[in-house]
Amino acid sequence: MTRIRPAGLHDLPGAYRVCLLTGDSGRDGSARFANPDLLGHVYVGPYFGGQPDLALVVVDSDGVAGYCLAAEDTRAFEAWARTHWWPALREQYPPVDDDSPGGELIRLLHTPTRAPEDVVHEYPAHIHIDLLKRARGLGLGRALVETQIVALRARGVRGLHLDVAADNANAINFYEHLGFLEVHRQEASILMGLSWKPDGLDESGLDLGEHPKVGRTGYRD
Repeated sequence: MTRIRPAGLHDLPGAYRVCLLTGDSGRDGSARFANPDLLGHVYVGPYFGGQPDLALVVVDSDGVAGYCLAAEDTRAFEAWARTHWWPALREQYPPVDDDSPGGELIRLLHTPTRAPEDVVHEYPAHIHIDLLKRARGLGLGRALVETQIVALRARGVRGLHLDVAADNANAINFYEHLGFLEVHRQEASILMGLSWKPDGLDESGLDLGEHPKVGRTGYRD
């Protein structure tokens, strides 16, 4: 049985593994990274530490099969990470002159990227989703997005963005189908944004006002 539920600290190792197994534009990134923890340190850990109340995981009998992580205020989240998350990792991983994928991640620890100001102004929250192959095609991605939007709307947030690899056509098509629009193009990725109206319906037709919230039992497919 596959379901969505709020994440706990016990889910962190499984979420790191999902991050690695989807770390090559949705494909297994294990062969690209000598240190299997680096991807999770950059793209998973900060959310478990800085915004745990918006962390969701997909679980089945084999463990964690996906997640959707969110920050309601991107700039506040960046400030939290600057103070509480990156310093210890920078001490553990000094700067390196290395063009490998691992070296690029270490550089990100020291100089994290910041979303453009115009994007954050219009879409102040952001989310990060990854699903293993066994959890795809079950409607879980849509359920995760809708659940996060319900939570963000309840906090007064009016829009969110996400970062997707420019060569991940499947993910781009998925987000476009949900109503996300390209709002900024970077060297290797695209920022896509989605905003919603007060009545809970956005242009994509996502029902954001009546979608059930995740509780102890979560969604079941």
